[in-house]
Amino acid sequence: MPRNKYPEETVQKILETSLRLFVEKGYEETTVLDIVANLGGLTRGAFYHHFKSKEEVLDAVLRENYSNDNHPFEKAKNTKGINGLERLRLAMKYALKANVQNKTQTTLTQLVLSLMATPRFLSLKLEGDKESAMMIAPMIEEGMADGSIQPGNPILLAELFMILCNFWMMPSLFPCEPEVMLQKGEMIYKIFTDLGCPILDDELGEIFEQVMTEVLI
Repeated sequence: MPRNKYPEETVQKILETSLRLFVEKGYEETTVLDIVANLGGLTRGAFYHHFKSKEEVLDAVLRENYSNDNHPFEKAKNTKGINGLERLRLAMKYALKANVQNKTQTTLTQLVLSLMATPRFLSLKLEGDKESAMMIAPMIEEGMADGSIQPGNPILLAELFMILCNFWMMPSLFPCEPEVMLQKGEMIYKIFTDLGCPILDDELGEIFEQVMTEVLI
């Protein structure tokens, strides 16, 4: 068999096909054979040349879509001329807008939601959110230093925000009606306003409602 001259294209095709099948069939129900059957002529050998398992494919999908080039927290971190609170809000806006503006990101979010109740993935998600909390904590600390956020413990605030938004708000973990989901959002707004870290503003609220109707519910 001749050597593949375009390995990057093969990898991308495997990732895109796998992501689509994970959402359509469910991650647990999708097999490597299913993926190979939808690769348009690529063989099982081509798949295993690049990936050892579908678990490795899932890891690659998540890494690719949350790379530093398009990570919302990295983009906000590199924005000049804003204070800590504005930087924090900007990061949230980038993250939420990606869910409705980018088709691949929307599909990825749907996959994440479907996997939230899976113990193995839930553990991975928690680790990822811990990393995200460590990325927004410096923004909160910056806000405390410049006066846009009240003094406190930036790490605890970051962890609390990630837990509430990425676990308590997940319908796959805490099923609820759309109106209750909105009430949860309002409660998170009040909690952080009372804590002197008013992350959510009117624009973020509008974006959240759009995400809720188009992605979450």
